Amino acid sequence: MMTAGRIVRLTERDRAQLHFFLDGQMRSALAGDTVLTAMLTSGHALRKSEFGPEPRAGFCLMGACQDCWVWQDEGPRLRACSTLFSEGMRLRTMPPENWP
Repeated sequence: MMTAGRIVRLTERDRAQLHFFLDGQMRSALAGDTVLTAMLTSGHALRKSEFGPEPRAGFCLMGACQDCWVWQDEGPRLRACSTLFSEGMRLRTMPPENWP
C-alpha cells in the first residue's frame, strides 16, 4: 500500500506520468517535476542526515544549502531540488557501498 508523501499534489495532475526507482522500488512522478518533488510526493524523506538519525527533506529548496544531495544507482550524487526528474532514473536515499 502506497501512502502519501511529505508533499501532496493538489493540482496540476494533467502532465505525463513517468516512472523511476527509489531504493529499488518503482515510483511515479509527473513530467517537469524536480527530483525533490518526485521523491517527496512518493515518500517522506530524501535521505538520512549524515550527522544523526534524522530524516532530511531539503531545506532551502533552491540549491544553496546542500541539504538535498541524493545518489544515483551508478554512484554520482545530484541535488534533488535543482535537478529535473527524467524517466527511468534510479535513485538512492543512502550512498552506494563504494561511495568515498
